[in-house]
Amino acid sequence: MLSASTNMTLPVTLRRMMAGDIPLLHHWLTRDHVVEWWGGERPTLAMVSDIYLPRVEGKDGVTPYIGLLAGRPFAYAQSYVAMGSGDGWWEDETDPGVRGIDQSIGEAELLNRGHGTRLVRALVAELFADPSVTKIQTDPSPANARAIRCYEKAGFRYARTVMTPDGPAHYMLLSRDGA
Repeated sequence: MLSASTNMTLPVTLRRMMAGDIPLLHHWLTRDHVVEWWGGERPTLAMVSDIYLPRVEGKDGVTPYIGLLAGRPFAYAQSYVAMGSGDGWWEDETDPGVRGIDQSIGEAELLNRGHGTRLVRALVAELFADPSVTKIQTDPSPANARAIRCYEKAGFRYARTVMTPDGPAHYMLLSRDGA
């Protein structure tokens, strides 16, 4: 576990999630600060495996990542093509270059230290390295002030409030040119 006093100069990087990361992700997804904003329930290890193993294997439209702080896992992140994502998500999206993102810091001690903003910036850089990506969107709960501020610091701008299958969301965008 990383220290709560972890310095802002430590690098934040991403790597693709592997099957061996599922127990760690399960641990994170059962933490109070994650449950509050990520599904609202504590999943079992089998539930996490059923959802995330197909992603790891490339059988799902979601690309999973592990965020690393100075080389040590500290967060989960994911991206997906918004258009055609299904299940009531982004049905009006017609641009195949739009990517959606979600992420969560696994350890509560690392919250409110700027690491989330650095994680989002790393994910944005990874996605914009692909020239076909036009915009990146995210959809935090309007009540999740910490996430909204994190995205704002990473360059995202509020576009509108939308209704998603999970309820109202603060729809935020970042285009390739930063606008």
